Amino acid sequence: MWYSKNKNQKASIPQSSETNQAAESNQKAVIKLKTSLQQNIQTIQNTLGKSSDIVTREIRIGKQGNIKVGILYTDGLTDTASLQDFILETLMLDLNEIDLQEKTSPNQNFISVLKDVALTVGEIKEVTNLEVIITSLLSGETILLIDGYAQVLVISNKKWAERAVSEPTAQTVVRGSQEGFNENLRVNTALIRRRIKDPNLRIESKEIGMRTKTNIAIVYIQDIANEKIVEEVRLRLNRIDIDGVLGGGSLEGLIQDSAYSPFPTIFNSERPDVVASELLEGRIAIVVDGTPFVLVVPALFVQFFQSPEDYNQRTIIGSLVRFLRFIAFGISLLAPSVYIAITTFHQAMLPPSLLISLAAQREGVPFPAFIEVLIMEVTFEILREAGIRMPRSIGSAMSIVGAFVIGTAAVEAGLVSAMMVIVVSITAITSFVPASYEIAISVRIIRFLFIALAATFGIFGIVIGLIALVLHLCSLRSFGVPYMSPLAPFNISDQKDTFIVLPIWKMTTRPHLIGKKNRVKQQDSASAKPAPPKK
Repeated sequence: MWYSKNKNQKASIPQSSETNQAAESNQKAVIKLKTSLQQNIQTIQNTLGKSSDIVTREIRIGKQGNIKVGILYTDGLTDTASLQDFILETLMLDLNEIDLQEKTSPNQNFISVLKDVALTVGEIKEVTNLEVIITSLLSGETILLIDGYAQVLVISNKKWAERAVSEPTAQTVVRGSQEGFNENLRVNTALIRRRIKDPNLRIESKEIGMRTKTNIAIVYIQDIANEKIVEEVRLRLNRIDIDGVLGGGSLEGLIQDSAYSPFPTIFNSERPDVVASELLEGRIAIVVDGTPFVLVVPALFVQFFQSPEDYNQRTIIGSLVRFLRFIAFGISLLAPSVYIAITTFHQAMLPPSLLISLAAQREGVPFPAFIEVLIMEVTFEILREAGIRMPRSIGSAMSIVGAFVIGTAAVEAGLVSAMMVIVVSITAITSFVPASYEIAISVRIIRFLFIALAATFGIFGIVIGLIALVLHLCSLRSFGVPYMSPLAPFNISDQKDTFIVLPIWKMTTRPHLIGKKNRVKQQDSASAKPAPPKK
């Protein structure tokens, strides 16, 4: 079904009739400018509370100097170099030799002639709505007001301090592109456009947030993406009614399918090559201004185990690493709970020599295995969070030294056994193996539930937990697409890029439930297969 089932999302939609009437009245109450330059400048300044970063300049232009002009811009968000070279210099020097009023025809006003003849900057718009003018001014654009006219010219010359395109920090690879998104929306869309030079690549712009007016862009390939999914993305974004969205994480919480599921239903990436490959499969990207992470929908469970390095290596290496991630996911999820179940309820499953060794280690430990695991897991989670929050230069050293010192001291003090330290350490290491950080966080949450089930019911509790986990995963959807596809529902043609990675010349079709519109993405595998060497 192509509609949102998220109860949390409904809270962001105005429900009362009074709120709807107020919103409609606000939309109808469009404040327009007057013809007086002084009144217009005073209105804008009063609206902004005479903020110190709003620069106002009044000048006279024309051959006789008889035309009064006002210029407003936001200091720090506007390119002052282009303002000086292409706006002020043109108005104050070049126009002294031209009588623009002589060029004004009866069917054309002076402000249109000024835009068409004099100003040499890129984008210029004529605006009469005060709300649009304020938004443009606070976005870094220059406002040009002319005495005697109830309209202004909005000149696009934004420029602010921004981070350059650099190497991704959260999703690094050994072999592959080293470019990452930054916090500028247009830079991010340009990085995508540079990789997909297709006229069918569509970029739709929107503003989210009544106060922040955050710019976002919906990016998709028209002849590949499912129009129903694109329309669902538009619908969920249009429903948002909130003061501000300051990042992709906030937007994700407003449009995701299941707010209370530990598993993410929206994929994100800071790598342009990853987003470009997802677009070529038929997915939709949501670029949010101010964050280097681009949201991608719909998201599937197997998608969080895929890495761009899988396709830059040979097929055997990529398949081995991909399969290793799934094994690491299982170990990080079940290792502590299996240890508790076996040592507490099912000792007969262990070889006698190993059982004797474990019994000797636990002889002086005053706590049961369940309490041991909780102590070590909670301690490691605290160390991991402390390492993230501390300065980067000492965070990693502190977490490693802290874990080593605390683990060794706990064993020597007899609080935990040596085997418990080994189990928790392996669990912690394997939780970092999956390609996505979001799926690792999900495992950290669910792991404690399996620990409680194992301490209560043993292996039977783990089996019950696995059944409940599979049922929950199969019930999830991401923008109408089953979360566990192509495993459930099972599709044999899509298994070529699930647990293993087949050669690129065998991937002739897009995912069945995502790229329905245009499934074929390359020629048939027989003709695409590399030719054997000549003898």
